[in-house]
Amino acid sequence: MKKRIVVTGMGAITPVGNNVNDTWAALLEGKNGIGPITYFDTSRYETRIAGEIKNFDPTEIMEKKEIRRTPLYIQFGLKAAKEAVEQSGILKFDGLNKDRVAVLVGSGIGGISVTEEQLKVLNEKGPGRISPFLIAMLIPNMASAFVSMKYGFRGPNMCIVTACATGTHSIGEGAKMIQRGDADVAVCGGTEGAITPLGLAGFQAARSLSTRNDDPDQASRPFDKDRDGFVMADGAGIMVLESLEYAQARGAKIIAEYAGYGASDDAFHMTAPSEDGGGAILSMKNAIADADITINDVSYINAHGTSTVLNDKTESLAIRTLFGKQAYKVPISSTKSMTGHMLGGTGAVEAIVCAMSCINNVIHKTKNFVQGGEGCDLDYVPNTKRAVEVNYALSNSFGFGGHNGSIIIKKFR
Repeated sequence: MKKRIVVTGMGAITPVGNNVNDTWAALLEGKNGIGPITYFDTSRYETRIAGEIKNFDPTEIMEKKEIRRTPLYIQFGLKAAKEAVEQSGILKFDGLNKDRVAVLVGSGIGGISVTEEQLKVLNEKGPGRISPFLIAMLIPNMASAFVSMKYGFRGPNMCIVTACATGTHSIGEGAKMIQRGDADVAVCGGTEGAITPLGLAGFQAARSLSTRNDDPDQASRPFDKDRDGFVMADGAGIMVLESLEYAQARGAKIIAEYAGYGASDDAFHMTAPSEDGGGAILSMKNAIADADITINDVSYINAHGTSTVLNDKTESLAIRTLFGKQAYKVPISSTKSMTGHMLGGTGAVEAIVCAMSCINNVIHKTKNFVQGGEGCDLDYVPNTKRAVEVNYALSNSFGFGGHNGSIIIKKFR
């Protein structure tokens, strides 16, 4: 019999809040986390807005001497991990075997800021002046490594890099690790700090970003007919997962239950989703099957909902195809309408949002939805939050390369 997996800790840092409770409260209030970019001069860019992290103090999670050489994606990952680990209480458990604590903290892009800074040093001062920390700080797996080093977790440690599906895949694979007996506990999620001159320029060149610079509050508008692209954001989300038996044996407070996970690939295009939604359909179908439920059991869908023309149309098609008439009955909302798109961190944050919806029986709205675009005719929870009994919440994440991930979070009983 498959082990039941529960959530005992959650941590987040997002453009609307520097912890889970503040993020959740902001989402319910419909607060916007998007504004003009302050990290660098954007005067030559077509897009000059993003979802930056505000009032972040890295001294909460590392020594001052470490901060200067540690890129933001690692700092954000550590901040979210600290909140999740402390909430779980696993470090206070005398029977904890740190050899059996897995860490899976992924990043879609990793230390792009380090690459930019050190390339400038190379060009201006030569190879002899390159930092000895260059390689270590730019590779995406280092956030996962830092979490294990901070807490002494010596179990399986890896970094999944699947673009915008990274956080979702990390949680799903962490749960699978526990179910197959490789770990007792998994600290898993995703983190991103990619709002840099090169990161912004790259997504701008791909014509992926909103250029609604004069009205950032209205820029991210998933499923709306006037959407013109996604908004980049930084952030991180981490969950602590355990088997139900392990959590109960140590007297842990259980937040929610992980129920199922599905993954697939479009096998279609580097950046565009499959036109028939086939990959997204398969991912959701696999998650529902893994949870051993039916489409009628799904109370809420936290959509990938990026605010790009192709993604929103295709995701809506996939939901209609899989759910049939039920597609028009299940409420759907997009967290990115307020946070922007946290890339590798976004799926983990949205899984946390699903857990909070299960706990509180409320769904946050899709901000800025006025009228559905072509093919976007479902219930996207516009205008205001909604009180709903949420027993099973499905979260979707779809990334460049056709990588799809879907996860189901369940109310714990």
